Order: sequence, then structure tokens, then C-alpha cells
Amino acid sequence: MDFPGKLKIIFSDIKIQHTVFALPFAMMSAFIAAEGLPEWETLLWILVAMFGARNAAMAFNRMADMQIDRLNPRTRNRALPSGKVTFRQYWGFLVASTALFVLAAYMLNRLAFYLSPVALVIVFGYSFAKRFTPYSHLWLGIAISIAPVGAWVAVREEISLVSLVLGAAVVFWLVGFDIIYSCMDVESDSKNKLYSIPQRFGVERALQLAFLSHGAMLLFLLGLLFVPVLGGLYLAGVVLVAGLLGYEHSLVRPNDLSRVNIAFFNINGGISVLLMLFVIADCLWV
Repeated sequence: MDFPGKLKIIFSDIKIQHTVFALPFAMMSAFIAAEGLPEWETLLWILVAMFGARNAAMAFNRMADMQIDRLNPRTRNRALPSGKVTFRQYWGFLVASTALFVLAAYMLNRLAFYLSPVALVIVFGYSFAKRFTPYSHLWLGIAISIAPVGAWVAVREEISLVSLVLGAAVVFWLVGFDIIYSCMDVESDSKNKLYSIPQRFGVERALQLAFLSHGAMLLFLLGLLFVPVLGGLYLAGVVLVAGLLGYEHSLVRPNDLSRVNIAFFNINGGISVLLMLFVIADCLWV
């Protein structure tokens, strides 16, 4: 068996580059919690935990959705439906990634370790949400919000109001752009009896709800201005995020979804990374 080749296919299939969505928010939370530079060992284990958790979640999602992906023209060429990787190989990847996440949580502190099964249940559970509720986007948002809350736990061994506010911002950010992304699958979802906000309310109304969700994200981000280590640089970052979100919504129309992929990855990846840089700069400036 060509193990390196199969591993490369799996990493491509789970879109390892999309780690850029959650990881920067974990880093923001860690720096805010530490009120500056966290310990290097803590940062290292946060990175390992993020790597393991996301890989496990995506592997579980690909395995759970294998049959569904076969029916969707957009996803039928993924590794499992196309036969590029076997179910058993994906299962091994899932087990290894899960073990890596739990190990990292154990190395961080006792609370992180105790909460690791809860995190796994949430991120694995998302894979089934689309089968019974149009609000699976909210479940995904909550799953991704574990990143900043978990990073705070890693640094301070507690769950604080600050981490929950940042987590709420992540929830509404994710809900907004996942709704936009789901607009491409309305026909397939309806045909295969899957649920989403675009499938339930139509593309036009879904895009309006995505806009409102991103507005809520900005309100939660502004709510973090009460944190002592965040000031002018952070506010400038939030203003920049608002501009990028406005541009994202200008790219997508109910009758023109051709630029959804640009709105989904390029802009949202930029939002998370840029906001992280402003947060870290503000924390280190103090």
C-alpha cells in the first residue's frame, strides 16, 4: 500500500487548508487569555489539538456522508465515493487523529482532557445534523467555536465570558458563510431529502439570513472591546472584517452563485488570519 500517497489524498480530501478558518481564532483566544504571549509549550499543544480535532471531524464527516456524496455532482469525486481511498484507510486516519487530539488535551491540563470527549461528540454530531434539521449551520458554528473556548481552557483551565463571546462571534461567522456555501447544493439537498436553510427558505432569503448572521458576528466582536488587552488595533481589525464581510456579500446574488467559492475560502480565510494578526499585535503592544 502506498501509505504516503493515500495520506496525501486524505489530506487533500478533507481540505487541510481550511484549518485556516478555526485555528486563528484559537490563537486569538490563547493570546487574550495569556494577556500577551502564551507559553510556547501551551501553544504547541494547542496546535496539535487543533490539528487532531479538525482531521478527526473531517474524516468522520467524509465517512458518514460517503453515500450522500455519491449522489451530489459537486461531491461525487471525493476520495471515498470515487474509490481513491478505502473506508478502512479513512477509519485508521480517524482513530489516529482522535487519539492525537485526546493526547494533546491531556498534555494541556486536566479540564481540557475532561472536556475532550464533549468536544468530539459535538464535532462528530454535526455530520448527521443535515439529515434532520435545516439549522445544521448552527451546529457547525458551535463545533468551530470550540476552538477559541478550548484555547482559553488550555491557557487558564477555565471557561470565561470572554471566551464565550469570542466563541459566539465564531458561531455567527460560520453560520453566515456556511449558508452562502450551502446555496450551491439546494437542488441536490431537495432531491436527497437533506436539510439546510437555503433548501428550507430559498436562496434569496438564505442570503439575507447570512447577512444578518454576519452582522451578529460583528456585534459580538465589538463586545470584546471591554477586554483590557484589546484596544485600537483590535478595533481597526474589526472594521477591516466588516469591510471584508460586506465585499463577500457583494459577490453573491440569488441568481448568480458563480463566485461562492471565492466568498467561501479566500475572503473568510483572510478574515480569520487578519483578525488574528490584529489581536496578537494588540496583546503584545500592551
